[in-house]
Amino acid sequence: METIRESNAFRLSGFVILVVFLGLVAGAIAIMRGMIMSRDPGALWMFIVTVFIAVLTLPGFFIVQPNESRVLVFLGRYAGTVRVSGFWWTNPFTIKRHVSLRIHNFNSEKIKVNDLQGNPIEIAAVVVWRVVDSARALFDVENYQGFVAVQSETAIRSLASQFPYDAHDDKKASLRSNPKEIADALGQHLQARLDVAGVEIVEARITHLAYAPEIAQAMLRRQQAEAIVAARQKIVEGAVGMVESALKMLADQGVVVLDEEKKAAMVNNLLVALVADREAQPVINTGTLYT
Repeated sequence: METIRESNAFRLSGFVILVVFLGLVAGAIAIMRGMIMSRDPGALWMFIVTVFIAVLTLPGFFIVQPNESRVLVFLGRYAGTVRVSGFWWTNPFTIKRHVSLRIHNFNSEKIKVNDLQGNPIEIAAVVVWRVVDSARALFDVENYQGFVAVQSETAIRSLASQFPYDAHDDKKASLRSNPKEIADALGQHLQARLDVAGVEIVEARITHLAYAPEIAQAMLRRQQAEAIVAARQKIVEGAVGMVESALKMLADQGVVVLDEEKKAAMVNNLLVALVADREAQPVINTGTLYT
């Protein structure tokens, strides 16, 4: 397939050519008056040629609005692109096709797909894009706007299957916990797909993320259970540290001398008080640990 790169097209100021066109019109009028007065047959041919040139000049005029371009095609071949806004004139035999360079938004529909762990989820994204190569947008793909829509949905599906919906391990990226990393990955994935169409991705981000309705309740209970386990683990780790610190301070300051059995009892009591999900009830021991 022939690859086309954008290039600058031949153009002249439309105001300069407009002066020439008005001069041709004035000349044709003058020739017609002279022909009527002198009835000279030779003046008729001059009048016809002048009018023909003036009429031929008209299709060459075109206007380029800000943030748009005109792609010129001459006899089936790409003749260049005009990006500079203004009033221009070019070869009147060229076809001038309009391409918008403004920023566009594509809002995808909610897509149902399986994440990395095989859980069905619903996901949607917004893609902000613009054309940076008008020639490739027109000639390398059939319809660049439809191409962006199809490739965006394909990229979203592919990305969702590469990450889990959620992960309690901080070292692993997930769709819910790492929105910036996921957005960057989606943008890079999309850019690789849309380079062929001369399109640049300005921004891509997830706008909707949820478990599919058929497993939403079950996954909610699972998330709650995983959260409880993770919280309990943190509590135990903290309690062990506090007990270790308490025993060390007692030994360093010489407050009390504890043998291994007394240490085990103190550790047991402290862990029960710190880890229990209910308020600890004090028990007064009037004897000793050995009676």
